[in-house]
Amino acid sequence: MDKLITIIGMLAAIGTTISFLPQALKIIKTKDTKSISLSMYILFVSGVLLWLIYGILKPDLPIMIANGITLILAGIILYFKIKYP
Repeated sequence: MDKLITIIGMLAAIGTTISFLPQALKIIKTKDTKSISLSMYILFVSGVLLWLIYGILKPDLPIMIANGITLILAGIILYFKIKYP
């Protein structure tokens, strides 16, 4: 049962993490960040960082992987939002 729970967690992690990829690629390509909220991304990146820390402390591999990758992608978006307002 633990293996099934881990697989479900990994699938959920993959789905939610990949959802950031198109936005990150579009922003990297166009440098257009006018339509996204700076305050939302600051709060989101902060929350994802806390989830990553939680996953590390727990330790919970799906939480660590999903939030580590999401932190990178959302961090890129936040970086571009600050650099190209």
